[in-house]
Amino acid sequence: MQFMFADYVLDRERRELTLRGQVVAVGPQVFDLLLHLVVNRNRVVSKDDLLEAVWSGRIVSESTITSHINAVRKAIGDSGEEQCLVRTIARKGFRFVGEITVDETGKTRQPGVHGATEQALGKLQEQPSALVLPDKPSITVLPFQHLSGDPEQEYFADGVVEDIITALSRIRWLFVIARNSSFTYKGRTVDVKEVGRELGVRYVLEGSLRKAGNQVRITGQLIDATTGAHLWAERFEGALDNIFDLQDQISASVVGAISPQLERVEIERAKRKPTESLDAYDYYLRGMAKLHIGTREAIEAALALFYKAIELDPDFSSAYGGAAWCHFWRKLNGWMVDRNHEIAEGVRLARLAVELGRDDAVALTRAGHALGHLTGDVDGGIALIDRARLLNPNFAPAWFLGGALRVFRGETENAIEDLAHAVRLSPLDPEMFRMEAATSLAYFFDGRFDSASSWAEKALGNLPSLLVAVALLASSHALAGRLVEARQAMRRLRALDPSLRIANLKDWLPIHRPEDYARFADGLRLSGLPE
Repeated sequence: MQFMFADYVLDRERRELTLRGQVVAVGPQVFDLLLHLVVNRNRVVSKDDLLEAVWSGRIVSESTITSHINAVRKAIGDSGEEQCLVRTIARKGFRFVGEITVDETGKTRQPGVHGATEQALGKLQEQPSALVLPDKPSITVLPFQHLSGDPEQEYFADGVVEDIITALSRIRWLFVIARNSSFTYKGRTVDVKEVGRELGVRYVLEGSLRKAGNQVRITGQLIDATTGAHLWAERFEGALDNIFDLQDQISASVVGAISPQLERVEIERAKRKPTESLDAYDYYLRGMAKLHIGTREAIEAALALFYKAIELDPDFSSAYGGAAWCHFWRKLNGWMVDRNHEIAEGVRLARLAVELGRDDAVALTRAGHALGHLTGDVDGGIALIDRARLLNPNFAPAWFLGGALRVFRGETENAIEDLAHAVRLSPLDPEMFRMEAATSLAYFFDGRFDSASSWAEKALGNLPSLLVAVALLASSHALAGRLVEARQAMRRLRALDPSLRIANLKDWLPIHRPEDYARFADGLRLSGLPE
């Protein structure tokens, strides 16, 4: 579709602005802002609307919005003084006021055509504009089909869907259609592709409910509305003894399962885009893909990608959190080259993530965990992650990274519960090796060395270079009396980090309780780690 005004053509599919056939160079966010104003030209667009559509709901400064509006005006030959095309509505927002001609055929025409063509374009203008997919992942949850024939259970199914919508809405990187719009499809046979076009979303979650006796079964499936492809399907069952608890459990399970699946799908989509068309969010997604891998080379690549995202969007709180977390991971694995400088940089990035992302669960989680390790302020890190849990109770990393920090504070039982909850929320999580390593740590400080070594082995099966898991394996074997296995693990540890010593353990991990530190040091000493 093309929108024509003055001597300009705005081509949505090609993401191109031209002036009398010549391409006008504009940044991706400036283009998106102009397109959003043009598509919504029949109303005033508020600043909150712009934040959601252009900056994916992230908080940006007034000056950032103003500078982008000025860039839009400059690109289309307007100005803040004249406001011929983009008008500022005091205390309300902005509106595109230029005369628009719409061409849905994709064939370029110059404005001002006449006759039959003009009449055809007039008809096109009367049609409602198709909704533009948001920059971030977008989803609607359709009312679940009720298969049991019991009208009473219809309320239960509707309640589950409403809870899922509410839970998904807490995820800041996700655009979620409100309940009232989703429920207009209740009782209708629908084509998910048509739903996607009508609501302007990429993904559709649909499901069904069946009751048999005291048992209820809910199935859910996630579909790419742009292609009709099935991305994920799962079944959830439970007893109706406490219908509200079951409702909460099912909604949490669905959200926990589809969140990482959506992230994986979005990452793959970003990977397929040519590098010249990437924006801040695409770089962030590519960075997250590398972060999940966890190797030294992958983390170096992730760090560069997060910095590129920050360069393109200086207010991108989650990108700051991801970059800070990369510095923590380098410290944990003994990969830092200039330790003092890199720790200071990680702390700087984490504090900016917190400052810019006070309502961003992803930013608070990554930044809080990084600060706990890089500064030793475990209590402060836990407080930030606890806030992230309040913002999004279904965000698995907030549970396992918070659980990891609780281990260092000596709260092993609480940590084990948090880590188990993270696994339940995201059983196929790409960061499972980190959950396994943190669980090993919790069992170790709880004195259960067989469990600790078992979980450490699981983590190393997924990432053989994970230094802390090798150290836990060595220390657990030693304290359990398995000295041969302990010394084998120690040789592996020394190969990964020859600089590690008993003397610098306190600089490596923020272990708060003296008895925990002594137990860890004793096990490593027995394994053969030098003083």
